[in-house]
Amino acid sequence: MPPVTCNFASVLYDRMVPLAMGEVQPAGLSVNFIYEHQPREIFDRMIANREFDASELSASEFITRYVSGDRSFVAIPAFPSRAFRHRYICINTHKVKEPQDLNGKRIGVQLYTMTAGVWIRGLLQHEYGVDLSTIEWIEGKMDGPGSHGKPSSLPPLAPVKITQNTNPTKSLSDLLEAGEIDAVIGARLPECLGKSRAPHIRRLFQDFKEVEMDYYKRTGIFPIMHLVAFRREYYEANQFVASALFNALHQSKELARKRMESSNADRYMLPWLPEQVDEIREVFGGDCWPYGVDPNKKTLETLVQFLYEQNMITKMVSIEELFAPVRIIG
Repeated sequence: MPPVTCNFASVLYDRMVPLAMGEVQPAGLSVNFIYEHQPREIFDRMIANREFDASELSASEFITRYVSGDRSFVAIPAFPSRAFRHRYICINTHKVKEPQDLNGKRIGVQLYTMTAGVWIRGLLQHEYGVDLSTIEWIEGKMDGPGSHGKPSSLPPLAPVKITQNTNPTKSLSDLLEAGEIDAVIGARLPECLGKSRAPHIRRLFQDFKEVEMDYYKRTGIFPIMHLVAFRREYYEANQFVASALFNALHQSKELARKRMESSNADRYMLPWLPEQVDEIREVFGGDCWPYGVDPNKKTLETLVQFLYEQNMITKMVSIEELFAPVRIIG
């Protein structure tokens, strides 16, 4: 039988390059790799219009839809995007000096329901005792006026103080610099950070690397941002695709990781890459970017807990329930 075509959309991360270039060939699948520079564009097209057979997808948006009873998508435990988020909290130092000062403040976020926001709020609540109920959240683009994409996210299940940035000329970065909001969180840094004109804007955790390493060593959590999901109709018609694509994504990621660790020639514009690779090995004790349910169970359970505590899902669900079964090869 001819291979089944799979239109698969993702940002072209290093771990996706071997798959996108055809170096990795999924068994029984012919992958048409569609890449965008911004994951939000992929999420919006997949959720609103079902434009792809499979795609990178926001972990929080998938989980909230699944728990709400929307089973339009079927996920596999491959995680294209992960990021520690302490470094993405920026403050106006005239208003905020330490985490507890965020209580009662106005904080910008690209999208309240975005996974980065969920993780940061959870960190602030559990690690630093911030009372999330006292905060007003201002939604909008970090780098321009208007909204962050065209999301179809489900709203919180309980009242939350969320205000849209309706300023026709100012971004969240502009509002932060002008003192109209007190801090920003999210998936990117404000443009005003590090500018000589805005010395009052800095990261909440200036030693973010040490803070993030300590967090991982204490908790074992390297926050997951995105997973991979199929349109349910496509999956139901070709259930083998879950294992086929999972194994291909895993193989692609492993090739990228081994090449990064190779000492033959640096593949990235990072002058001290070998030293950084050694440090990653020391901290993580192996693969820092594992796929599959078992090695990521605590991280995923924490994300589900944060979603529940932040009134984005009505109940806790088991991690195994969220993912299609996959047969791991090799």
